[in-house]
Formats: sequence, C-alpha cells, structure tokens
Amino acid sequence: MKNLELAFGHGTPLKAFITAILVGTILTAINHGDQIINGEFPHFAKIAMTYIVPYVVTTWGSIIGKKSKLNEDK
Repeated sequence: MKNLELAFGHGTPLKAFITAILVGTILTAINHGDQIINGEFPHFAKIAMTYIVPYVVTTWGSIIGKKSKLNEDK
C-alpha cells in the first residue's frame, strides 16, 4: 500500500481530526487561555499549528502502525 492510501484509508482522517480537535483545544487552553480570557487573541498561525500538529502526528502514527501490521502479515 502506498502512504497516501494508508493516510486516507480506514478512518484515519476522522480519527486524526477528532484527536486534533481534542488535543488542540486542550493545548490552546493551556498555552493561550489567559490571553483569550483577557480578550487578547494570539496570532492565528499559533492557534492553527496547535491543531495541525496533533493531526499530522496522529496520521503519521497511523501510517507507521499500518505499515508494521502489513509487514507482520507477510
């Protein structure tokens, strides 16, 4: 299987999206919560990266796990 098939098959995008929403929200609250409460909003790029990184890490982990499983099955 190719990496794109591994990344976009078997529910990986949905799992990565849910993880990104949960982890990204928690990290945003931890890292920027005081600013947001005070009405000061951090730069959009910082918030976006707080959500993008967990998505990418979850997707990458899924690819690695699926490759490992495929190698065991051979």
